[in-house]
Amino acid sequence: MPTLKVSDESIRQAAQTVSNGGLVAFPTETVYGLGGDAFNPVALAKIFEAKGRPRFDPLIVHIADLGALETVADLSLLDTAARKNLSLLSENLWPGPLTLVLPKRQAVPDLATSGLPTVAVRLPAHETARRLIALSTGAVAAPSANPFGYLSPTMAEHVAQTLGDKIDLVLDGGPSRVGLESTVVDLCNGRPTILRPGGTPGEAIEALVGKVDAGGFADRGAGQLAGSLPSPGMLKSHYAPRSPLTVHEGESLYALSPSEEGGAAFLFFDGASRRAWASSFKRSSKGETAGTTIAVLSETGDTVEAAARLFQTLHELDRLNPKRIHAQLAPEHGLGPAINDRLRRAGSRE
Repeated sequence: MPTLKVSDESIRQAAQTVSNGGLVAFPTETVYGLGGDAFNPVALAKIFEAKGRPRFDPLIVHIADLGALETVADLSLLDTAARKNLSLLSENLWPGPLTLVLPKRQAVPDLATSGLPTVAVRLPAHETARRLIALSTGAVAAPSANPFGYLSPTMAEHVAQTLGDKIDLVLDGGPSRVGLESTVVDLCNGRPTILRPGGTPGEAIEALVGKVDAGGFADRGAGQLAGSLPSPGMLKSHYAPRSPLTVHEGESLYALSPSEEGGAAFLFFDGASRRAWASSFKRSSKGETAGTTIAVLSETGDTVEAAARLFQTLHELDRLNPKRIHAQLAPEHGLGPAINDRLRRAGSRE
């Protein structure tokens, strides 16, 4: 599986691979996607096989420009309110980390939508992603380029380490800027519903369309899998490192002693929390805690920076094979809900 730095030639090569039914991992502003022709059932089957992804979990179809939306979505089936919401969201938040669930065209194979009559569509902000899509088939189905349920990849090396020779090509465009998957919003059932929090804050969506239903991303456990999921990222256990992970609300993490948690790693949301934890044991972070693995998502408490660093930091901690990762939840504003959604699902594996 070759890894190629992004260039005009490598993008053309990747586009040709997709057009020929192959699989390409490519950069987006959210995470790296594993792309295949959205209109080719064989290519779609390869995506599920390479990831070990269950067929009840639908894929997101990526397009290169707003004009291509009607090649995959049947907008005539939307009511007036839904069309207005679609216009507001697509005109203001696309390109970007936002996926919209819409009625699907028959041209989109049922495999891409897990048999549902709806299709999840995104117009990415990453120029390489849009060029790849435009030069290939005009619509590329692309879940995250990682084994199903594992940490999402935010660098090309994450893809190479986890998918190996299961795909045809990796385009290396450097680290993902947002670092979290897109926010998924269903526009088909009355008031817009957030099915998965992500890289577009809920506040930005509500500023355009008013109050949204945020209850759509409830956990789906093993006993609830008789039908297809309406969106990716809704399983109770997901985005998980190989090391066990426990989440902690705010200051509850301060009660854990580094000496009693030997071999564990501590992931703090901000620098202030790390310092408070260290001082609670009358230690400095450079003193008796020096032998403990400590990581901070954002020294200043910026949820955007924390989101961008989340998966990369978890990859780094996981490579150290700690006995356990203790992770502090973020504040519930901005990208905080999306960060916490990923951490809670990562901690639900046990």
